[in-house]
Amino acid sequence: MNVFVDSMKTDGERRTEIYAGSIFTFSPSPSALQLCDLAKELIAEAFGSLDPQSVHEKLPAEESARILSALKPKFIHHPKSKELIRGMLKEVGCDLEKTYFDVPRMRTAFPGDYLKSGIAYAFHPHRDTWYSAPYCQINWWMPIFDISPDNSMAIHPRYFYTPLKNGSSGYNYHKWNLESRSSAAQHVKTDTRVQPRPEEPVELDPQIRLVCKVGGAYLFSAAHLHSTVPNTTNLIRYSIDFRTVHLDDVVGQKGAANIDSACTGTTMGDYLRGTDLSHLPAEAIALYQDGTELQYAKTAAAPSLQAGR
Repeated sequence: MNVFVDSMKTDGERRTEIYAGSIFTFSPSPSALQLCDLAKELIAEAFGSLDPQSVHEKLPAEESARILSALKPKFIHHPKSKELIRGMLKEVGCDLEKTYFDVPRMRTAFPGDYLKSGIAYAFHPHRDTWYSAPYCQINWWMPIFDISPDNSMAIHPRYFYTPLKNGSSGYNYHKWNLESRSSAAQHVKTDTRVQPRPEEPVELDPQIRLVCKVGGAYLFSAAHLHSTVPNTTNLIRYSIDFRTVHLDDVVGQKGAANIDSACTGTTMGDYLRGTDLSHLPAEAIALYQDGTELQYAKTAAAPSLQAGR
C-alpha cells in the first residue's frame, strides 16, 4: 500500500493505484480553497458572533444540531458548491466528460460526547461499500479549518485486505433514503438508526490519520475501512467530503475487491457528470441495480436533499 503526495500520475494510473489500496494527497488547489472559504462563510453566517470551532462551549447540543440541520443542506445546495467541485476535479487531471461526482457534504466532529449522533454523526469504523457504494467509488476528504491528529479522520489499512464480520447484509440504500436519512437532525444524544457496523472486535492500529492543510485533499477507495477519530481537542473539526466514479470503470465494473460487503441497492443514481451535471447513463446504472430500487422508488427521498449519509 502506497501514499502518494502531489503525484503526477494520470487519472487512470491514480484510479488503478487507489483500487489497490493506495492513498493520494494533494496540496490545496485554487478551487479547493474557494470551496473551504465558501464553507467558512456559511458557517460564520449560521453561528453569528460565536467562534465556530468553540460553539460547544456556548450552545446546548440541541441548538447546535438545529443550526447544523439548516447549515449543511445550505452548503450542499449553494450554487457555487458543485462548480468548485468541478474545478477541483479539473485541477488534479480528471476528465470531466467521464468523471461523475456526488454532492459535497459538510461534516463536523465535536469534542468529547457533546454531539456525535445524527446530523453530527461520529462514524464508527466502516467501509462506504457497506452502504451500497460501488467498488469503483473514490472518496475525497479535506478539512475546512486547521486540524490535528486528535480531531481528524483515520484509515485502518490492514482491513483493506482483511474481511470483517459486519452488518451490511441488513442495509439497503433505497430503504435508508426512505426511512432514515431525513431524520438525522432528530438524533442528538443517541442515534438509533440501523447502520452497518463491525460485528467483531476491530484493531484500530495501525491507522493512518489524515492531517493536511486547509483545502488539502485526500483520495482513497470506498473499500477502505475508515472512522472518525475521537476528538480529544477543544476545537470542532469541520470537513468536506464527496465521492467520484469514472464512467469507464462503472461500465467495465472495475474497482477494489469486495471482501465482505453484502448490502443491497446502489448509490449509482447520485453521481453527476463533471461537464453538465447529468446523471450516469441508465444502462450504466442498471449494471448495479438489483431490483430493490423499484420497491422504494415511489416514495424514496432524493438523497441530494439531505445532509447526512
